[in-house]
Amino acid sequence: MHVAKIVRKHHGKTYVSYLLRQSYRHDGKVLHRTLGNLSHLPPRLIDLIQRSLHGEVFVSPHEAFRTTASKPHGHVDAVLTTCRKLGLEDLIASKPSRQRSLVLALVAQRILFPCSKLATTRYWHTTTLAEELGVGDAHSKELYAAMDWLLARQPDIEAKLARRHLAEGGVVLYDVSSSFYEGHTCPLARHGHDRDGKKGLPIIVYGLLTDAQGRPVALDVYPGNTADPATVPDQVEKLRHRFALTRVVLVGDRGMLTQARIDALRQYPGLGWISALRSEAIGELIEAGRLQRSRFDRTDLAEIRSPDFPGERLIACYNPLLAKQRRDKRRQLLEATEEDLRRLEAEVRRRTRTPLCAAQIGLKAGRVIGRHKMAKHFQLDIADGVFRWRRAETSIGREEQLDGIYMIRTSERAKALAAADCVRTYKSLARVEQAFRCFKGLDLRVRPIHHRVDPRVRAHLFLCLLAYYVEWHMRQALASLLYADEELAEDRVERDPVKPARPSESAQAKKRTHETGNGLPVHSFGSLLAHLATRVRNTHQVLSEPAGATFQQVTEPDAVQAEALRLLNV
Repeated sequence: MHVAKIVRKHHGKTYVSYLLRQSYRHDGKVLHRTLGNLSHLPPRLIDLIQRSLHGEVFVSPHEAFRTTASKPHGHVDAVLTTCRKLGLEDLIASKPSRQRSLVLALVAQRILFPCSKLATTRYWHTTTLAEELGVGDAHSKELYAAMDWLLARQPDIEAKLARRHLAEGGVVLYDVSSSFYEGHTCPLARHGHDRDGKKGLPIIVYGLLTDAQGRPVALDVYPGNTADPATVPDQVEKLRHRFALTRVVLVGDRGMLTQARIDALRQYPGLGWISALRSEAIGELIEAGRLQRSRFDRTDLAEIRSPDFPGERLIACYNPLLAKQRRDKRRQLLEATEEDLRRLEAEVRRRTRTPLCAAQIGLKAGRVIGRHKMAKHFQLDIADGVFRWRRAETSIGREEQLDGIYMIRTSERAKALAAADCVRTYKSLARVEQAFRCFKGLDLRVRPIHHRVDPRVRAHLFLCLLAYYVEWHMRQALASLLYADEELAEDRVERDPVKPARPSESAQAKKRTHETGNGLPVHSFGSLLAHLATRVRNTHQVLSEPAGATFQQVTEPDAVQAEALRLLNV
């Protein structure tokens, strides 16, 4: 039997018929017997009948194969592709090894879903990460051994990063942060200046060194009671000896590069620095007549010299918006403190039978004026049963003179770095602060730290540095799909160094419409990774094969996923 296609024309029209026919031979001739007319059937069914008559066998999909596994793959593919583009494997170790694969898996896992090392061995089986790197059989003890192996390689890895991103005469950004510690056994965990608001918990301090763009290069870990300035000598040693840089400009905040540290930096002729003055030093310059507020009537930036800071350039900046913010905040704090002082004054007057002694009044008054840090702006008269207070107008007026003024100090000459560029360079410390936000936020979750021994804590933080190195480059590549200002890098070079920064029109449009210029939805970095994870890799088993052969298939990307893959060159 076969399907015959009959084409005939009648009165200028063409008619097509499909007939089911049987061929037979009679008296030596081949004849055809029509068994039925298939013309009313859709072309798809006609094609199936025709192929079936040729011997093809058709089965339903569930009879042909079954899906044995379905794992998220898109986000794994994006992260691992970025790692390989950056040459992260060669950074970790030049030769392939089991330890290198485990470390790469730990770095990728820290970006995809940061968790403990034990949870890591569970979680990466729910994605294609373990399959891609061939570490599916790893256990938590092996991961701890890989961390120890990584820590021994940290100096070499940092040196490679420095050769990539630091150069003679370049700018280096440095800042310090801390994270709270859960436990009591690690010698690094000490009570100190807590930046996380976790009162009563010990902390661990770490300093991050980046290039001028904010790419992480090196990280050092310190006990929690280490003061910020005490970490600077290690960075100088690292830059000069380990990285072999003789000429570099170190940028640090005023709490880091104190006068004592700057005096120590002067011993290295090739080492420049940019920092800022504390408000007390600015006030002394104003009182000495070195800086007059009238200079800011015509400009918001003025460069001055002072014999108190020999060999330095001082660049004074005035921001009227900042001045208003400080003025309003001081007024609110003064009013709140006065309200508490009035209540205390009324309490002292009421206590006539058992008057409060001077010591009792002093303790209560100290708590009141210390609550909002307004002690310097009030004068108190305290005696047994007596409490009076008044504002210290001289102190308030002296502080008002500093409203909106900040001052950058640098060793760099004007020919090498203009005043405006010096201010912009100091403000680029915000890029290190962005790194700390990623470290502590939902991206990398550096805290809470549960490791019990010193080396594991250091390795844990260094893993976070490597993960942020990959994330930094991913954010740059995916900027058009994220709530990121794509023009920020150019604006930082050209915009007014003193006035408040404003997002570009394109960034404002993305925040207003929640869409890109191409009409795609805008994402945060985390939500984009989650969306990429919906692109899965299915494993199918062929039922007709005796050995149960399998094949894999990745789902087709949607518009957002396709654009992300294009931007990452996946």
